[in-house]
Amino acid sequence: MPSDDFDPADMRGHSENDHGESEPLSLHLSTVASRCAGFAEALGCKDEGWACGLLHDLGKLGQPGQRRIKHGKGRGVDHWSFGAHRLLTRYGTEGVAAAMCILAHHQGLGRLDEDDLNDLWRLDPWRERVKANHHTFSEVTTPQADAWLAAGNLLLPEAFRSVYPWSRISAKEQAAVMADIRMLFSALVDADFLETEAHFKATAPGKRYERPPSPSLQPEQALEAVLRYIETCRRNSKATEHVVRMRDDLLAACRAAASNPQGIFTLSAPTGTGKTLAMLAFALEHAARHSLRRIVLVVPYLSIIEQTARIYREIFEPKDAEDAGFGPHYILEHHSLTVGPSEEKDDEENDRLATARLLAENWDAPVIITTSVQFFESLFSNRSSACRKLHRLARSVVLFDEVQTFPKELAIPTLATLGHLAERHGCTTVFATATQPAFVQFDSHVKQIGGPGWRPREIVPCELDFFNRAKRTAVHWPAANERISWTALGEQLAGHDRVLCIVNLKRHAMKLVELLNDEVGGTSLYHLSTNLCPAHRERVLADVRDRLDDRSAEPCRLIATQCVEAGVDLDFPTVYRAMGPLEAIAQAAGRCNRNGRQTQGNVHVFQPDPGGDGESKSNLYPPGGYAQAAEQTEGLLKVAADGRIDIDDPAAFARYYGLLYQLGNFMKTEIIEAIKDLDFEEVAKLYRLIDRRAVNLVVPYDRELFDSLRAQAQEGGLSGEWIRRARPLAVSVYGPAERVAGFAEPVPLPERGGWRRGRDQGDVSDEWFFLLDDDGEYYDRKLLGLKELPSVCGWIA
Repeated sequence: MPSDDFDPADMRGHSENDHGESEPLSLHLSTVASRCAGFAEALGCKDEGWACGLLHDLGKLGQPGQRRIKHGKGRGVDHWSFGAHRLLTRYGTEGVAAAMCILAHHQGLGRLDEDDLNDLWRLDPWRERVKANHHTFSEVTTPQADAWLAAGNLLLPEAFRSVYPWSRISAKEQAAVMADIRMLFSALVDADFLETEAHFKATAPGKRYERPPSPSLQPEQALEAVLRYIETCRRNSKATEHVVRMRDDLLAACRAAASNPQGIFTLSAPTGTGKTLAMLAFALEHAARHSLRRIVLVVPYLSIIEQTARIYREIFEPKDAEDAGFGPHYILEHHSLTVGPSEEKDDEENDRLATARLLAENWDAPVIITTSVQFFESLFSNRSSACRKLHRLARSVVLFDEVQTFPKELAIPTLATLGHLAERHGCTTVFATATQPAFVQFDSHVKQIGGPGWRPREIVPCELDFFNRAKRTAVHWPAANERISWTALGEQLAGHDRVLCIVNLKRHAMKLVELLNDEVGGTSLYHLSTNLCPAHRERVLADVRDRLDDRSAEPCRLIATQCVEAGVDLDFPTVYRAMGPLEAIAQAAGRCNRNGRQTQGNVHVFQPDPGGDGESKSNLYPPGGYAQAAEQTEGLLKVAADGRIDIDDPAAFARYYGLLYQLGNFMKTEIIEAIKDLDFEEVAKLYRLIDRRAVNLVVPYDRELFDSLRAQAQEGGLSGEWIRRARPLAVSVYGPAERVAGFAEPVPLPERGGWRRGRDQGDVSDEWFFLLDDDGEYYDRKLLGLKELPSVCGWIA
C-alpha cells in the first residue's frame, strides 16, 4: 500500500554515476518523455509518447523504489506497474497500448489480456499478483503522484489519440495491433535506454553524455553518387552489350517507379540484371520524393552480406576520395559478423567501431544493412533490446533481397505486419528476386489476422520482357527416372575446365570433392559450404572470382551447396544442379553465363542415384519445406509436355508456388493462434527463421586469431565482443553440445556473470566451443573445412 510519510523532495530516478551524481527522477521522466514524444511523432502519436515516457517510472516515487536507488536495498522492486495504472485511470481504454508498453519496458511484452487490464485498473488484485511474483510494489497515492508531477511542471496531455485505440483492438485486428504496440514500445524503451546512458556515461560533473549525431540520408546527393558508380561499373563491365542494355532498362524502370505513392512493391528481374544497384536507386529517389528518413537493406545470408556492404561502402564511403563521402557512419552494418574494437586496431578505427556498435543498438543511421534473421526476429520480438530499433522503420524504405528464401510457414504474419507498416507508418517495402514467390495468394489470409492484404505493385513493366531477353542458358533436364551415380557425375565434372556443381547436402558436396580430388587434384578444385567458416568461404570466393576473371588461368571447378545461390556474383560457362526447388534451380542458372560472354551457357539438372550409397530417396534433400518444394519441381517436370520447365517463364513459377502453397494450412499454425490471442511472448518464441539447436565451433582456420580468441576467453570468458571477433572462425554444428564432446572445449562463462545462456545473438546459437585440432585432423584448411567427427557421426547433412 502507499506510504503515509511520502516526502516529495529529493526523488531520485537513478543512482550515482562515476562522478558521484544521482539523477533526479523529475529529470529522468522529463527527458524520456521528450525523447519518446519525438520518436512517437513519426508514428502519429506524439502526445501518447509524451505520456508514456512521463509515467514509465512513476512507481519510483514509492519508498521501495527510493530505497533501492539511494541505498541499494531491496530486490525485485516493481516500479513500473504504478505508472501503467495511472495511465489507464487517466485515459481509460485509450491508454491501453501505452500502459502495456510501460508494463513491458523491463520485462518484455506479454499477452494483451482484458482481465489483466481490469486488475491493473482496480490495482488491489494487481498488488496481489506482484506479491505472488516475489516483487515489492512501489507506489504512492494518486493525489500524491499528481501533485508531485504538477509541482515539477511535468504536465500530462488532456487527451490523446492512441497509436492503436481500444475500439480497433477489440475489432480483432491482431497483426496490426501487435505491430503498433511494438512501435510505441520501441519509442519508449529507446528513449529510456538513451537517457539512462546519458546519466551513467556523463563526461563530467553536470554534463550528460550525448551520442555522436548520425548523418542524414541526403537522398538526392546519394542518388547522384549511385548513378556515378553505376556509370563507372558500366564502363568497366565485362558484360555483353545486350546484358548492359537490360541493366540500363532495369535502372530506368526503378527510377520511374520511385515516383509512385508509398506502399508495397515487388522487383522481379532475372539474375545478373543489376538489381542490387537498381533497387538502391529506387529507394533513394523514392525517399527524396516522399521525404523519407532511411533505407534498410535486408539480405538472407551472412555469406553474401559483406559483398553487398562492400558495394555500398565503395559508393558512400570511398577510401580514395578527396572528401569523406557521406561520413563515417552513413552506412551501418548490423549482423553477427560485424567486428568491434580490439587491441590490434588503432585508436581512430576503434572509436569508429565503438560508435557503430552504439548506433546498431537503435539503427540510428541513414543506411542500414542487416540480415533477415536480425530484421524479422526483431520485428516480432517482445524484448526491449531487440525492439528498440523498430520505431526507426517509420518513414523509411526497406529492401528485401533474394526474398525467395523466406519460409512460407511464416509468410502470413510477416506479410500482414509489413503491409500494416507500409499503410500506417510510411514504410515502403520492396521484395526483390529473380524468382518472385506468389505471396499474393495469401491476400485473403493476411486480411483475416488484421493486415491490409497483400497486393504489391510490380516495379518492372511487362513490356520490358526481361525474362525472355535474359535467356543466356539452356537448361538440360533429366529424363523420367534418369539417375546418375556420384562417380559418373564426378567424371562428367572432370571433363569441364570451368564448372560449378551445386548439391543439396553438405555430405554430397564432400563426397564429390573427394572423388574429384582423386580425379583432377591440383589447384583447380574448390569447395564451398557451411562446413567452411566464414573467413574460409570468403577466401574461396575471392580465389574463384580471380580464376574466372582471368580467362587464361588454370581450370576452376567449384563444388558447392545452396550457399552460392542467393546473391553471390559468380559467372561459370557450365553449371550442374541437383534436383531441388524450382527457385533454387533458377538461382543456380543465374551463376551461369551471368555476363552473357558465351553464346549460351549450359545448366544440367541431375537426379543423384541414392541406391549406390545405401541412401533412400527421402534422404536426398534437407528435411521439411525444402524436400516438399523439390518434390513439386519433380511433379511439374513429369507433367511437362516436352519434358522441361521453362525457368525463364514467370508463369511457370506462378504454377509452382500455387501448388506449393496448397500443401499446408498456413492459418492453423501455432504462431497464427498466438497472434489471434495477442500473445507477444509466444509470438516471439515461435517466430524463428533459423534452427537454434546448434553449437558454434571455433576452428583454427586462422591460427593467430584462434589463439588470440582462446587467450581472451580464458581471461574474460564469453562476451558479446568476443563473439563478434569469433564469428569469422565459427562453424555451426547442429544438435546438442554432447555431439562435440571429446573434440572441443567449451568457451568459459565470465566469472562475474554478465552473460546468460540462451541470450539471443541474432543469427545463430550462443553455445560456443573451441575445436581441439592442432594437427589438422578435423578441419581441412585447404579444401574440405570441417570434416566429420567420430563423435558426431551423421551430423554433416
